[in-house]
Amino acid sequence: MQPNALLDAVLDEAGISHAGLAAHVNQAGRGRGLALRYEHTAVARWLKGQRPRGQVPDLICEVLSARLHRPVTLDDIGLGIPGQTASPHGSPLSGFVDRATALWRSDEQQRPHILGAPAVTGTPAVMPVWEWENPPEDGDVSRDGRTRVGMADIQMLRAARAHYEQMYRKAGGVATRHRIVGFLNAEAAPLLRGGYTDALGRQLHRATGGLVAIAGICAYDSDAHGLAQRYFHQALRLAKASGDRGLGAYVIALLVNQSLFMREDRQAVAFAEAALRAAGRQITPALAADLYAMQAKAYAHLGDSGSALACIRRAESAAERISPGQEPDETGYVQPGLVNVQVAEALLGLGDLGAAHRHAAAAVGTPAHDRGRVHRLAMLSQVQLRRGEADRAAATAVQMAELARGMESQRLRDRLREVRERLAGSGCSGTAEAAELIDRALRLPL
Repeated sequence: MQPNALLDAVLDEAGISHAGLAAHVNQAGRGRGLALRYEHTAVARWLKGQRPRGQVPDLICEVLSARLHRPVTLDDIGLGIPGQTASPHGSPLSGFVDRATALWRSDEQQRPHILGAPAVTGTPAVMPVWEWENPPEDGDVSRDGRTRVGMADIQMLRAARAHYEQMYRKAGGVATRHRIVGFLNAEAAPLLRGGYTDALGRQLHRATGGLVAIAGICAYDSDAHGLAQRYFHQALRLAKASGDRGLGAYVIALLVNQSLFMREDRQAVAFAEAALRAAGRQITPALAADLYAMQAKAYAHLGDSGSALACIRRAESAAERISPGQEPDETGYVQPGLVNVQVAEALLGLGDLGAAHRHAAAAVGTPAHDRGRVHRLAMLSQVQLRRGEADRAAATAVQMAELARGMESQRLRDRLREVRERLAGSGCSGTAEAAELIDRALRLPL
């Protein structure tokens, strides 16, 4: 029995207590000739996943509709019957908004069933990408709501996305996630439920999609992979509502990266192809370079050297066309040197140590934000070890460990552990300083 997050979220929106809902349901029941005696404990059971009997689900909808001055359906409160057609009162997009905001609220409350959910695989993982790529499109995303949305609200959401992205780069996803989820609940959710025209609504969904993508990145960085995947799927749906194919392709790039981490290499290749195909002219050189580079890594994992090398060439060609200032904010992470480090990893997988070293060294020699630099140094250290240059690898690892200090990131901790294990296996006496620095960083709890 799963907790009913939708009902919980609608109660919160309506500002009604458990005892208040019980009293209103009893009163509504009397109007239908029912003698009901519900108390707050019954509402608590409904929120835990128990389905109310008889006419009570309809009474709950009646009470909440009157409270919110809008139709509330059984699907809106998580009490729809599986297999039945949803009520015509709500559009598919409005139902999505209700489910999305319910997830944000459950995440902020740190509900265990949300935080510990595993990532889905197979058809459930593929369907959101297929639905993004294929019709139907959203013909009209306008909405009637009590809060009128204006351009100042859109600008606030865009500024928040940039703010939380920078915070993530400097402090890590563990430290940033609760901040951005709190913002989604306090600021973005009321706007999505507000009133806006179709044109403004598309900008609203685009701005919110960018924010939700950062929330997914932070969840991924915190090792909450099922939650990260759900945020990425939400961002993809918001991208579709915005009509911005480029934003959708960016979100798919995040799913490709997660697929690589989970060793779903064929899925990574297929997702990247879908992004490149469906975005068409809206794909930017930076995003194309990243997608091709990640495809190269996937093919290298699969042992397909021909396809990997072809993707490396495409990635390098796209990287040469990147024009600073011509990319959207979301693809700012594709900084000079990023493609080099991605290509180095692919070449390392193919066993071409010389070329891998050239690319890894070029990546480290290019300016980057601290987080990106940690990953580049980790890759260079790994290549140096594979080439038998243990002393150089240790010196590189010292730089990496010092730079990672203060960042709260599960992914960076994984890289630190990986480098430390490889150094320990080398048997070189010069690795002691790097190992001590890494151990000191890992002793601090996240």
